[in-house]
Amino acid sequence: MHISEYYRILGLTRGCTVDDIKKSYRKIAREYHPDLNQDPGAKDIFISATEAYEFLMANHSRIASAESEYERVMEEWKKFRSEQARRRASAYARTSYSKFRNTDFYKSTRIFDGTTIIASIIISLMVLIIAIYGYFYRLHHPIPGLKDPSVFILIIFILLGMTLFIKSYIHLKAYIESSKRKSDVQKNS
Repeated sequence: MHISEYYRILGLTRGCTVDDIKKSYRKIAREYHPDLNQDPGAKDIFISATEAYEFLMANHSRIASAESEYERVMEEWKKFRSEQARRRASAYARTSYSKFRNTDFYKSTRIFDGTTIIASIIISLMVLIIAIYGYFYRLHHPIPGLKDPSVFILIIFILLGMTLFIKSYIHLKAYIESSKRKSDVQKNS
């Protein structure tokens, strides 16, 4: 295959970003994985998309450089890695989608979005604050005919808020690390 075909398979153009490649591959993998899509051509589309993703991720920065480097990268890929990528893609196509989602390969398509992470931190803090405030408000301002608020429900909401907060914090740390790596790569280029 030619590089333009790899971009076409993923529905992208040559000037796309790494995040665009990840988003597009995730969408296609979910839509055409043979475990989820029984159409006869789904497996071939999945294998081609996986090969395209692997090539574009491995060579994204080199493709953006000079035209001679672009041709050299393509020849090197055809010689050494294209067949390996197709074999790996075929193996992924034979696994169930749930097992495929747990592979390091699929996990590499995750995108950490700062806005979403910050929003989830804010939501988790709001859950904690509202749970605690609501509990104590109900204690001091009881509603006639209703029992006192349940401590058990308060604990559940606190655990939920803490779980969301911790998960968001972990994703925030990963996002900051990946941003640092991206900026270091751009400085070195």
